[in-house]
Amino acid sequence: MKNERLRVYAWEFPVRFTHWINVLCVLTLSITGFYIGNPFIHAISSKQYIMGWMRFIHFIAAYTFMMSIIIRLYWAFMGNRYASYRVWFPFSSRKLRDIADAIKFYLFIIRKPPYAVGHTALAGVVYFILFLIFLFQIVSGFAMYSLNHSGKIWILLGGWVTGVMHLQTIRLFHHLGMYVILAYALLHIYMAWYADLKERNGLMGSIFSGYKFVTGKEWE
Repeated sequence: MKNERLRVYAWEFPVRFTHWINVLCVLTLSITGFYIGNPFIHAISSKQYIMGWMRFIHFIAAYTFMMSIIIRLYWAFMGNRYASYRVWFPFSSRKLRDIADAIKFYLFIIRKPPYAVGHTALAGVVYFILFLIFLFQIVSGFAMYSLNHSGKIWILLGGWVTGVMHLQTIRLFHHLGMYVILAYALLHIYMAWYADLKERNGLMGSIFSGYKFVTGKEWE
């Protein structure tokens, strides 16, 4: 039938789990990180421990975020084709055309959606860049944290960066990275909503259930 759709299990549990863990961590890290850099709540009593709690929550979220990224990178090699690291490198001639068409679609130049069961070619490139930013945020965060700690583990996690950049430069880039990630989050919500509206394949719901409803247009 012309309008028949096939229910496909695209997003496995580790992909969905790390996605939402990352969402919570990014929000928590952004709020606490902004406060650490520019305190907007002031203590009125010596018994209050606002900065201490903000730093504690920031550190817990940072460790959680790091573990989530490790799990997702592991699943990029162990998961299904839609979770594979290969989608991050769409550099064939056809994929490059798909990227150009996807950009035109989101800019309202063309009406044809970038059909794909998993990530589109454009999404693959964007996620690769995003993961590089995530890794920089983790390493730069540990670089600043390592100043108050000694040991090879702290040097390995990020302390070595202080030998490459000035501390204030690391702090600046770490802060700017937060704004880049937040800007991406807004763009990501728009792109997912708009694609779902045009394709009507359950894209928004798939990050909860894992399932998309696709036609022959999505299959390679």
